Amino acid sequence: MIRSPGAAGFNGCSAPVASSRLIDAVATSLAIGSLSLCLIVALTVFSIKVSMALPIPA
Repeated sequence: MIRSPGAAGFNGCSAPVASSRLIDAVATSLAIGSLSLCLIVALTVFSIKVSMALPIPA
């Protein structure tokens, strides 16, 4: 099977999909989301440790 010379495939010239500002905005929002998730997990672990250290009221 002979390939036509004008076939794009993966070897064709690539076109920009999004602007650099959009890519930066997405990267920033992902970074903020991951930092907030880490903060929530850290606060949850800390509150569990504090609650385990407290005596059980009788």
